[in-house]
Parts: sequence; C-alpha cells; structure tokens
Amino acid sequence: MNIVDSFANSVSRFVDIRRDIHAHPELGFEEHRTSEKVADLLAEWGIEVHRGIAGTGLVGVLRKGTGARTIGLRADMDALPLHEANEFAHKSTHAGRMHACGHDGHTTMLLAAAWHLSQQGPDDFDGTVHFIFQPAEEMGKAGAKKMIQDGLFDRFPCDAVFALHNFPVGDVGRFALNEGALMASSNTYRITMHGRGTHASMPHTGIDPVAAVVTLAQQLQTIVPRTIPSTERALLAVTQLQGSDAPNVIPDVATVGGTIRTFSIEAIDKIEARLREVAAGVAAAHGCTAEVFFNRSSPPVVNHPAEARFAAGVMREVVGDDMVTDNFPAVMGAEDFAHMLLARPGCYAFLGNGDGDHRLDGHGPGPCIIHNTSFDFNDEIIPIGASYFVKLVQRWLPSGG
Repeated sequence: MNIVDSFANSVSRFVDIRRDIHAHPELGFEEHRTSEKVADLLAEWGIEVHRGIAGTGLVGVLRKGTGARTIGLRADMDALPLHEANEFAHKSTHAGRMHACGHDGHTTMLLAAAWHLSQQGPDDFDGTVHFIFQPAEEMGKAGAKKMIQDGLFDRFPCDAVFALHNFPVGDVGRFALNEGALMASSNTYRITMHGRGTHASMPHTGIDPVAAVVTLAQQLQTIVPRTIPSTERALLAVTQLQGSDAPNVIPDVATVGGTIRTFSIEAIDKIEARLREVAAGVAAAHGCTAEVFFNRSSPPVVNHPAEARFAAGVMREVVGDDMVTDNFPAVMGAEDFAHMLLARPGCYAFLGNGDGDHRLDGHGPGPCIIHNTSFDFNDEIIPIGASYFVKLVQRWLPSGG
C-alpha cells in the first residue's frame, strides 16, 4: 500500500481522536461537542473554519497557490439512537446513543487528511480544499440537503465532491464503487384509513378501517412488479400496521406504513403515483377515505462517471489494483450524500472495514457490521482513507497544473 508517510508516526493520535468521538456520540443536529472538537483541531492546524452551517455543520477551507479549481471532501458526524453492547474503554458514555455506523471514523479520516495537507509546503497542491463536516446524515434528517439549503455550495464552491463510508466489503482497506447508482433512494410512506369506529360485536354499525388496511397491505405488495420493469431493482416493504389498542373495538382510523427503495427518481415517481391510486381505490371499496403521507428522505446515490473513474485511479495508487472493485453492485441502503451528488459532480465509495477481526476485548456479542450494537470502526483503515483524501486533493489540484 502507498500510505502517506506522515501517518506512520501520527496514526496513534488519530486513533485517540476517533475513540474520543466514539465515546461521546451525538445525534443529528446535536453534534455540538463533536463539531467544536473538529473546529478546534482545524483551527490549531491553521485551517480557516466556518461554523454553524445547518446548525452543527462546519467547513474547513485550505488554500494554496493561485489556482481557481476547488474540491470538496465530506464526512458525517452524527451517531445513532442505539444502546451500545460493547464494554471496551472507549464505549459510549451516553446511554441510548452510539456510533454504530462509523461516522466517528469518517470524521477522523477527514481530519487526518486535513492535518497532513495543512502541514505541507505551498507547492503541495494548487487551489482550494473544502473539508465538509456534515451533521444529521442518519434517521432521514437530511443534513446534507440542509447544508446545501444553508448556502454550502454558494459559499464554498466545489468543482467536485467526494466521500467515503466504511463497509463490510471483504478485505480491510478494499475500495468499492461504480460509475452509476451505488445506493438506493430512501422513501417512507404512511397511509391512514379513516372509517367510523364501533364495538367489534356490531361491525354493521361502523365502517371498519382495519379491514381496509389489511387489504391495502396486500395490494401494496403488487405495486413494484406491476409498475417497475423487471430489468430494474426496486423495493416496497410493509413494516407497520396499526389498528385499535383494544381487542373489542373497531377504531375510527387504522394505518399501514413502510419503506420504498429505488435507484432512480423516475421509479420513485411511478411508485408514489401508483401507491396513491391503490390507496384511494381500496378506501373507496371499503367506504373509507385514505390519507397518504409520502416522504422522500433522500434520492439515490448516483456517482458521476468521470469523477468515479478519477477516484478509482487514486484508490489504485493508494492500495493497488487488486484492492479496488470499480463495478460494485448497488446496495439497497441509502445515504444523504446523494443530495450533494445532485448538486455537484462527484463520487461516493465504500472502504472495507473488515469482518470483525479487529474486535477488542470487551466487544459485544453481535456481528461487527454497521447499525449493530456491537459495531466498532476499524482503526486500521484510518490512514488508508486519509491517504485517499490526501491524494485526491493532490491529483485534482496538481501544483503547476
């Protein structure tokens, strides 16, 4: 591997930073301590800091030379509302919150890259780097979208944006990406059937919304195969059903809800339209009225081909040809970096976190995969991800280029 030399003697410092962030997890738009720690470190290294973007978000700006080209590197900072099962020294100090997705590691890799680039001479690159530390990626809070709405790319222009996410893709340090849709859109729906409640022993005196919801739940399962071509991938899951709280009461309302995943905006449009039609039809058949809530949390993560090829070349420089998978199949998970890729060209990629061999004494009993209470980021990939970010900057903003 071609790891940046300066990380050989400094990686322990960044491991300490990562574990400190892990021990103090903060949920979306509450990342006050994390944001302040990041800002203080960037300022210590002489990097210009801009706080308060979408609340707890911030951007570090580093300029060298006179070049007009720019690049944006993004890391997410928020944790998840899970109770950590690990018992090692850096476990969460906050009950019910933990870094179960590795955002502590993402933040640290970008900090390590910022530190290295800030310590190099004026000829290291020519242009401007924007280090984007984003709040609220999880739980559909759309921190990326809100940073953009708060003027992110107006205030900090980026010719292209790049991001990494740790992932169980096999070997530790393996990069995985493709030149198109890498992750799905995330959409939630909730349909409320309004009827007329009554005693369950006298159903003829009411209008039963539960029966309508049961029928609708079955009909929803037909939408994807009847609406989306079989050559495309899409998913509609029914995950929530709610009727009466009492066994002998037919309620006034009943609800059904779930999630929808697609790899194109067109597929979302088709599914939403058909869902509304089916809900209205089932409601009419049962004498109810349907109220549909449909939330598009994030669009699909679609890499731009030229930037994906550029990123893959940098990855090969860091880890070698055999450790880069550039035709990785799209996954049904979602990521709100998609909003940034709609606004600017760029590339999102996975970095192999391994299969759990890095587990420390006190690790929880569950698998070491993201969104699991036994998860912990693999510190071994900090210098790998940081080296990728460093070399992205040096290749995108070449000195004398």
